[in-house]
Amino acid sequence: MVSWVEKVATDKGLEHTADGKNTQDINGGSSSIPFRICSPDIMRLAGPLRAVGVVFLVGLTWLLASSILGGDGGSVMKMFFTGTQEEPTPEPGPRRYKCGLSAPCPPKHLAFRLVSGAANVIGPKICLEDKMLISSVKDNVGRGLNIALVNGVTGELLETKSFDMWEGDVSNLLKFLRPLHEGTLVFVASFDDPATKLNDEARRLFEELGSTAIKELGFRDSWVFVGAKGIENKSPFEQRMKNNKSSNKYEGWPESLEMDGCIPLRAPQES
Repeated sequence: MVSWVEKVATDKGLEHTADGKNTQDINGGSSSIPFRICSPDIMRLAGPLRAVGVVFLVGLTWLLASSILGGDGGSVMKMFFTGTQEEPTPEPGPRRYKCGLSAPCPPKHLAFRLVSGAANVIGPKICLEDKMLISSVKDNVGRGLNIALVNGVTGELLETKSFDMWEGDVSNLLKFLRPLHEGTLVFVASFDDPATKLNDEARRLFEELGSTAIKELGFRDSWVFVGAKGIENKSPFEQRMKNNKSSNKYEGWPESLEMDGCIPLRAPQES
């Protein structure tokens, strides 16, 4: 059987030399110039290889142009050559300061946040210097007035306690407030009902701590307050939301109050 190469060689007037080279007789004789025959497999691959080369050149041109024009071609090019995709840089979120404040407190100031209770369901919170002093999670909240005492010079927590102003004994609150030392900081957050059991002496003691809202604090009002023993002026840290049926957020209770800020520490010689 005549092979494909032999048939082509015969058709083209080619002869095999002894060393396997093919020569063509132009004038009836043999030529010394070899003439190589390409295999059909190589000829079949030539077309696809040219197509791949064209695609590669077009893609490379696009990547270079995109990179030069300021596009994302650099990342795409890196992924194209290395096979790895560059992770996007996450945008930085808003910075968090102590107790969730939007800005840091100045030196020698205490960062705080107070949140009154919501109706009679969600308890109050008192945060100082990023430490939770009173919260439902700490299991130290109670109906009425939730109070934290803090050393006004060092910022050290002295005591936390809650006083039931609906069914409790107001004398317990009086015994707690009367012996406070000069400069002691008093943080108060209400829960449910802060006022039913309050008497004149209790209201006066809170006035001496710098409260102005205590005079009219009533049944189921929301109240947050920061005062100090021996304060000369009225405290700037106080909010009250009156229990009003027409404007209450909850059925029978006003909305919860939230207050934060920075309290200056007291100089040691003033204590």
